[in-house]
Amino acid sequence: MHSATSDPGQPLSILQGHVSPGRLERVLRSGKFAVTAEIAPPDAADVEAVYQRASAFDGCVDAINATDGSGANCHMSSVGVCSLLTRKGYAMVMQVSCRDRNRIAIQGDVLGAAAMGVTNILCLTGDGVQAGDQPDAKPVFDLDCISLLQTVTVMRDQGEFLSGRKLTTPPRVFLGAAANPFGPPLDYRPVRLKKKINAGAQFVQTQYCFDLDRLKKYMTQVRDMGLTERCYILVGVGPMPSARTAAWIRDNVPGVHIPDSVIKRLLSARDPREEGVRICVEMIQAVREIEGVHGVHIMAYKQEERVREIVGESGVLEGRMPWYPGVDNDQQGQQT
Repeated sequence: MHSATSDPGQPLSILQGHVSPGRLERVLRSGKFAVTAEIAPPDAADVEAVYQRASAFDGCVDAINATDGSGANCHMSSVGVCSLLTRKGYAMVMQVSCRDRNRIAIQGDVLGAAAMGVTNILCLTGDGVQAGDQPDAKPVFDLDCISLLQTVTVMRDQGEFLSGRKLTTPPRVFLGAAANPFGPPLDYRPVRLKKKINAGAQFVQTQYCFDLDRLKKYMTQVRDMGLTERCYILVGVGPMPSARTAAWIRDNVPGVHIPDSVIKRLLSARDPREEGVRICVEMIQAVREIEGVHGVHIMAYKQEERVREIVGESGVLEGRMPWYPGVDNDQQGQQT
């Protein structure tokens, strides 16, 4: 395994020049508060289903994550969704899970995605196959998130495959990873983040945040380690549709901590869905005030149509409009 050329003890490319031509990197480097969201790929070979789902985010997010078999369940591939939406001008974050493909296939997917215009890649180890509806599938895990970050960094910065064979055109991509501030042991979480940054992560998107006190403690540790100067941190948020759903996620999704106070608030609400949206808006406004937080990642599963409302009510865009169909992208680039 080659290693990245950067010295792990030194700041990485957050303090250097742009590595991609993408909007997400440009927005973050400009100091704006970035907003990303997640598209749920359809269980269909349907172009229009992809376009329809993406349209919910028009004019309210800076980039869209295309998930890669999340929860170890099969859907349209991340690279397929990214291919369709980059053609329409959307800024995509292609998620890459190490569960299903070896290093040969992953390196090929990175090149293919970059050639199609994908400028952001989120490196994930991936859920185990036992979590999904095809538990007899054979897991691969040739790489994990750390070695995947190192792999794409070598491809981009050294212009080589892991074999040492030269690339004629390296992929110009902005590299991300997931972070989980709320998974035990809590004191290890900033250390884990540092390992991902050392491996090449330039931005991270966290797991759902519903506990501000825990997040503030995490961010204090992260700042004290100098990590906010080396990586952009986008905090994960999302509307819970009911107390039952929130309780199920807390009990079944590793690393998600939802305080009893949030569940009680949903339980006592006359309209739990509306209350879930209000909680999400309040969370966005609160995390925005935490030093070192550079944006939010909104995960609104089966509530994508509420993202525009959530972003608007939170006021985080401050009048800035992300990409919107029919608007000149170069002009938008100057505005962002």
